[in-house]
Amino acid sequence: MWGRFPMTRRSAVVGSSSPDAATRARAFDVLASCYFAPACAYVGRRWSVSTHDAEDLVQGFFAQALATDILGRYDAGRARFRTYLRACLDHHVQSAHRDSTRQKRGGGVTHVPLEHAPDAVAPEDLDALLHAEWVRSVFAHAVAALRARCEAAGKTTHFALFERYDLEGPEHTPRPTYDDLAREFTLPVTQVTNHLAAMRRAFRHEVLSTLRATTASEAEFRAEARDLLGVEP
Repeated sequence: MWGRFPMTRRSAVVGSSSPDAATRARAFDVLASCYFAPACAYVGRRWSVSTHDAEDLVQGFFAQALATDILGRYDAGRARFRTYLRACLDHHVQSAHRDSTRQKRGGGVTHVPLEHAPDAVAPEDLDALLHAEWVRSVFAHAVAALRARCEAAGKTTHFALFERYDLEGPEHTPRPTYDDLAREFTLPVTQVTNHLAAMRRAFRHEVLSTLRATTASEAEFRAEARDLLGVEP
């Protein structure tokens, strides 16, 4: 038996504007870990900068957001959090470019070379890119959390089955069958079936937990869950 699931995480979006410094720092750790890679991919494509420059810009953005109340001004009733985050990133990059241009004129070095016209990339393509990278990040965090839970609970075989069939399996031709897994892991087919069913429930819980942490309202949480999992949480 798996026992009870751990308590669902609180919203890090809400926590990011907490008056308590420790709470705010923990919230930013969660947000940065989930959004750093998607934000870098977005900034690199939107502003045609190198991977290194995109990472510097995103690091600078999160540092500034932690020191100020940028994310605290987010209104969940107006847009999804990642839409607001995208607007904040654009503003940060534009400000960084203006600052670096002034430094260049004053004898400094330009650190944010915006080489191409940003409007050359269609907005719908940028939306799709940010969304796809965000989904990838959510699933990666859910997989990592599930792996850690399985290792702590001594359920490494459960996770190995899930990894072989649900994570690696779709990429292989032919995909392994339950009979294949039963032979590989020396288990009855019924046990393979039960383990995989339990792991899928646990993985779904981890996805929902990550979504809860990275959304600001119940409505946004449910909308994101419907988009990612196709069901009501």
